[in-house]
Amino acid sequence: MSNDRTTTASVSPPLRLALPKGRMQEGIFGLLAEAGIHVRVGSRGYRPQVSLAGLDAKILKPQNVVEMLAAGSRDVGFAGADWIRELNADVVEVLDTGLDAVRLVAAAPPAMLVNGSLPRRSWIVASEYERITREWIRSRNLDARLVRSYGATEVFPPEDADFIVDIAASGETLRAQNLVVFDELMVSSTRLYASSAAWQDPIKRAGIERLAMLLASVLEARRRVMLEVNVSRASLERVIAALPCMREPTISTLHGDAGYAVKAAVPRADLPTLIPEIKARGGTDIVVTQLSQIIP
Repeated sequence: MSNDRTTTASVSPPLRLALPKGRMQEGIFGLLAEAGIHVRVGSRGYRPQVSLAGLDAKILKPQNVVEMLAAGSRDVGFAGADWIRELNADVVEVLDTGLDAVRLVAAAPPAMLVNGSLPRRSWIVASEYERITREWIRSRNLDARLVRSYGATEVFPPEDADFIVDIAASGETLRAQNLVVFDELMVSSTRLYASSAAWQDPIKRAGIERLAMLLASVLEARRRVMLEVNVSRASLERVIAALPCMREPTISTLHGDAGYAVKAAVPRADLPTLIPEIKARGGTDIVVTQLSQIIP
């Protein structure tokens, strides 16, 4: 009588990742690539291959990413905060990438405004953002009728609407249509969201948090550089006091006990003032190098 048994290993289901189609895609793919996660889009274009095991990716329109996350058919995905709010989606914000930062604004032809504001009268406003715009109309106690637009909102005034509510990055599109911003409704950016169901699942949540950690390490590295400087024993503490490092700098002894080599990851934006200050405090042989990832 045989006692042989066949054992089936428990395999976790893949994490269902939603990637947006359109303007956000380039930045997201670049961020993933810097984290070592490469996305290869095939001829059909909607089911890309992802180099990180355990991810099942699908490309969807931005609004559909939000809807699928809210429905739970996708576990994690990238979306703009504007559409999360517009669709009132029950999702969990995991990481703000800061990519594609835009403002959702109200803009009108200058002739419509009095001292930079709307005078009291009846208005027609055009926007893709129906929910957000209606909330804003109520909060400002405006007498306004909403016309739902489906793209190219900026061309509505003055014939088809008095003013608009739309996203603005540099503001060039608004200026080209002779529109000026008179109110800001919210600030949006590309963010990583999880479905509520996936976030409550310990295995899926762990996978989402690992993905977020990898992406956050790239975002932190983009903000910092590695600064290395040689310094004498007498000047060591003065130089260290000037370094805005994450915790404590790394210090090693130079050959022949000639002083110290000091290394720290510092904010890139501080370099124009930091380098002259370190030099003035006795630092020499200053080297600045690019970082790929920083994980605290």
